[in-house]
Amino acid sequence: MQHSKTQDTLVGFFVASGIAALFYMALQVSNLGSYTGDDSYTVIAHFQNSGGLKVKSPVSVAGVRIGRVSAIRLDKDSHESVVEMRIESQYNNLPSDSGVSIYTAGLLGEQYVSLDPGSSDEFLKDKSTIDITSSAIVLEEMIGKFMLNKAEGK
Repeated sequence: MQHSKTQDTLVGFFVASGIAALFYMALQVSNLGSYTGDDSYTVIAHFQNSGGLKVKSPVSVAGVRIGRVSAIRLDKDSHESVVEMRIESQYNNLPSDSGVSIYTAGLLGEQYVSLDPGSSDEFLKDKSTIDITSSAIVLEEMIGKFMLNKAEGK
């Protein structure tokens, strides 16, 4: 059976299209496809416990992703977690008195940062620090406290 060049070209085009589709789906599943981080600014927040928050975790306002966590480090003096977030520049109207919390998507899902806009007339700028923070709730601590209270009969 003879293959024509047209058939070989079509098969090659079909395989290349499949590989491109798989690459696109992988970017969409990992939420990396739409965020480039080029046109953005950095906001910093200190938490007593950042839980399982990871670099590239989403940052959202009202459930809409506006940026990503760019770095997490430990402040050696205060022993707090310092979380740096890259916010897309189109969201440059976030009030400077905004609060920030770490939540978990679902019961055991991925952790993300949620910004709660304040009411100030001033806006967050590059390298601004958010003072109102709420640390992550660690499920193991809650279970441990619950079990301890049950053991003590409370």
